[in-house]
Amino acid sequence: MKKTLLTALMLVSSIVASAQAEIKFDKLTHDFGTFSESAPVVTCTFTYTNTGDKPLVINQAVASCGCTVPEYTKEPVQPGQKGTIKVTYNGTGKFPGHFKKSITIRTNGKVEMSRLYIEGTMEEKK
Repeated sequence: MKKTLLTALMLVSSIVASAQAEIKFDKLTHDFGTFSESAPVVTCTFTYTNTGDKPLVINQAVASCGCTVPEYTKEPVQPGQKGTIKVTYNGTGKFPGHFKKSITIRTNGKVEMSRLYIEGTMEEKK
């Protein structure tokens, strides 16, 4: 009897533990292309979907550099729903040329950490 009860309890707990949030991005990289140093601020938006079966929460979004600022959906994203991460690159005071920056996303999802990338080329103003 004890063995049957213990087996049933373990089965139920493994089913409950398998219910998780899961993040799926539409894209992981955004290329701004070429833009002028006279307009050094560029913005893009990454869209993601919660493909899991529990609410998804972004706990943190951290850029590799102070010139890149991520803003993200703070509310839990329900299963099947979408959220966004808006990323702004500010090239003011930076040397013209190619850049590539990363944004680390931490969630409560099945995969706890994801990386997004932005890149582009800032041309010297003429």
